[in-house]
Amino acid sequence: MRVRAIVVLALGYALLGILMNSVGVVILQAIRHFDATKPMGSTLEACKDLSVVAASFLLATRIPAFGYRRTLIVVTAAMALACLAASFAEAFVAMQLLFVVTGLSFGAAKIATYAAIGLLARDPDDHAAVTAQIEGVFMIGLLAGVWLFGLFVARDTTGGAWLGVYRVLALAFALVALAWLATPLDERGAVAGATGGWREMAALATLPMTIAVLGALFLYVLIEQGVGSWLPTFNNEVLHLPAAMSVELTSIYVGAIAVGRLAAAPLFRRFGWLPVLLGCVTGVALLVVVALPLARGVDARVARGWSEAPLAAFLFPLIGVMLAPIYPTICSVALSGLARSRQAGLMGLIVIFSALGGTLGSLIVSLMFQHLPGHYVFYIVLLPLALIAATLPVIRRRQAQEMAA
Repeated sequence: MRVRAIVVLALGYALLGILMNSVGVVILQAIRHFDATKPMGSTLEACKDLSVVAASFLLATRIPAFGYRRTLIVVTAAMALACLAASFAEAFVAMQLLFVVTGLSFGAAKIATYAAIGLLARDPDDHAAVTAQIEGVFMIGLLAGVWLFGLFVARDTTGGAWLGVYRVLALAFALVALAWLATPLDERGAVAGATGGWREMAALATLPMTIAVLGALFLYVLIEQGVGSWLPTFNNEVLHLPAAMSVELTSIYVGAIAVGRLAAAPLFRRFGWLPVLLGCVTGVALLVVVALPLARGVDARVARGWSEAPLAAFLFPLIGVMLAPIYPTICSVALSGLARSRQAGLMGLIVIFSALGGTLGSLIVSLMFQHLPGHYVFYIVLLPLALIAATLPVIRRRQAQEMAA
C-alpha cells in the first residue's frame, strides 16, 4: 500500500506540473488562434502564480482537517473536468480560467503531497529519499509535457486540433482520481492534531528553523527559475543558436533536474543529506566556473543542428543534476522534524516563498541581461549558492536540536 500511495502521489503531482509548465506553449497558441495580444498572453502567468499563492494562504491550514487523500481526489477530479472543458475552448478567457483552476489545484496538491510524504516515510533519511523520488517524477512530467504539447501543436492543421492534448490530460487526471479512491492513506496522526488558522502559519514563520529553511528555499528557487526562464535567451543571444534550438536545448536542463532528483535518493540513505547537499552546491559552483567561460567568443554563425552547438550549450544546463536535490531535501528536513498536524501549514509557507523566489529570480536575471554582457549573467548564481551553503549547516544544527528535545 505504501508503494502504491507513493506512485499515485508522484503521478498526480507530475500531471499538475505538465499544466503548470505549459504557459509558454499556450501563450503561443492563444496568440495564433484566439487573437490574443502579447499583454493578454502574459496574464496566464499571473492567473497561475497568484492562484498558487492564494491556495497556499487560504487552504494550507484547512487541508489536514479535510484530509490529504480527499484533497487529492477533489483536485484530480476537478482538473479532469477543467481539462475536458478546455478541450472545447473557443476563446482566450477559457485558457485564463484553466490556469486559475490549475494554480489553485497545484497549491492545494503540493501541500497535501508533501504532508502525505510524512505519513509514508519511515525516518528522516527515508523522507528525503521519497521526496526526491516524487520530485524526480515531477520533473520527468515537465519534460514529457514539453513533447506532448509539441506533438499536438505540430499536428494542428485546423487551429483547434491542438486542444486535443487536454482530452489526454483529462483522462490521465481521471485515472489518478480513481487510483486514489482505491488507495488508502492513514491520516490519523495528521487529523488528530490539526488546529488550522493563519495564526498557526504565523507562529511557524517565527521559528528559527523555519526562517533558515524559507531563506534557503527562496534562494534555491531564485536560482532554478532564474536559470530556467532565461536559458533560452542565453542560448540565442550569447551562444548564437536558432530560436527553436535555443528552446529545445532547455530540455537538457529539465532532464538534468529529473535525473538529479531520482539519483539522489540512494545517496541520502547511504551518506545522509548534509554531505550530499554540500557536495551538490560545490559541484554547481565548479560547473558554473568551468562552463561559462566557454560561452565567450562563440562563433556568431548560426548552428544548423545540435551537433554544431557549442560545448557550453550542453555543459552549463548540467548544473540541474546537482541543483536538483537541494529543494526537495530542505523541504523534507523541515517537514520530517515537525508534528504531522503542522506540516500543511509549513508547506503553505514554503509554497508562498517559493513563488516569490521564482518571480524575483526571473526579474534579477532579466535586469542583468539588460545591463551586462550575456556571458557574465549567470555568474550571479554563485552568490545565492554561497548563502545556501552557509545556511545548510544551520538547518542541520536546528534539526539535531529538535530531535534531541
